[in-house]
Amino acid sequence: MSDYQHLFKSKTKSQFDNAGLYVNGLIISNLKNIERISEELDQEYYQMQHFITDSKWDYRSVIDKVATEVSESLPKRKLTGLIIDESGWVKKGDKSVGVGRQYCGNVGKLANSQVAVFACLSNGKYASLVDTRLYLPKDWCNDQKRCDEAGIPQTDRKFKTKLELAIEIIEHQKRNNISFDYISADGYYGNDADFDRKIDRMGYVYMLDIHSDQKIFLEKPELYLPERKSKKGPTPKHLKSSINGVTVKEYLQGLKSKDWQTIGVRNSAKGVLKGKYHFKEIFIWDKSTNTIETRMLVIRKTKTSKKGDEIKYSFTNANLVQYEPKGLAYMQCQRFFIEHSFKESKQILGLDHFQTRKWISWHHQVALNFMVSSFMLKEKLLHQSEIPLLSARDIMDFMVYKIYKSLTEEQILDRIFERHKKRFYDIKYSYSKQNMC
Repeated sequence: MSDYQHLFKSKTKSQFDNAGLYVNGLIISNLKNIERISEELDQEYYQMQHFITDSKWDYRSVIDKVATEVSESLPKRKLTGLIIDESGWVKKGDKSVGVGRQYCGNVGKLANSQVAVFACLSNGKYASLVDTRLYLPKDWCNDQKRCDEAGIPQTDRKFKTKLELAIEIIEHQKRNNISFDYISADGYYGNDADFDRKIDRMGYVYMLDIHSDQKIFLEKPELYLPERKSKKGPTPKHLKSSINGVTVKEYLQGLKSKDWQTIGVRNSAKGVLKGKYHFKEIFIWDKSTNTIETRMLVIRKTKTSKKGDEIKYSFTNANLVQYEPKGLAYMQCQRFFIEHSFKESKQILGLDHFQTRKWISWHHQVALNFMVSSFMLKEKLLHQSEIPLLSARDIMDFMVYKIYKSLTEEQILDRIFERHKKRFYDIKYSYSKQNMC
């Protein structure tokens, strides 16, 4: 934490000691909220609450330093992606900043929840969260009293869609000279042509998932205004295309076995993740601007334990001259790692355990969570040759041992390596079974 010490200073006081206490609490407490952390550390609750809720240290500077350190730490053997996704957590009541009845992906339905847009940097199997924007529903932005009570800065009270928040994140990372080779996101973002266009204008490659009902044209259509059919009828105002389009799902149904190629894209606990891939240059009609734009369509089929194939559709502005098929396939499959980052940050570091109500307290806790996550990434990279299966859980267990020493070092290491042994044999079994098939 010493590298971050200067960032925990206000004009009159340093909060670095409290930052160290809070991080200790993240490590040893099962519930990662202020009350439980204070109990575990036997510290004054109001001291810890003041550090999170009222002290003036700059969370944005902490988050930006995390992004820089993660960018510099990641290996450069593969393409590095800036992966965008949203995550939410269910909340009770109506006081927590940004809480409201909205779609919460964590439970897969509408729920009283907080939602934020996040970004992680990912290279191969290594990834860590590096930025976020808390989503404020319209009813929050329209309620000045509620915003005042939550301490939301005036500049952040304007309603912004999740798409706009994602663009803010990308622009911010670009200004900070964070290095990445492409941008990835799910179908909510990929189905918005304006979002694709903005990324393209910034000079970045994108690989964005799309929905199965996305319409495409296999040849470039001409747009025209139909002639008026009779003197009595209304004058046509809507353009039509010279050829009919199809949905990507309809296009898929017409593909033959010769149209696919099998590509292995990454290692997993169940063997090499392989998929059948199809690439096709297509055209879309953006009706908001009445323009015809070119995209590369990427379709992946992977076998699942259930009947049938799992299908993923994506658009990219890359092409097969710039990137080989394996490169495009790699970019498409990397979105897995932001989900993995969410899992570690929530289950290991309690990203969804916050019980504070104010804007600054939410961001303070997220910044500290990111800081510890980036430390864990660096530990994995530092020990990758001798402990390739090292996980955030292993690191956490060892740090708890170093603080409490309830077990001997031999016992804690035996516990970690026994876990690795089981995982190794599961992986080995999956690979051998795959090779036999």
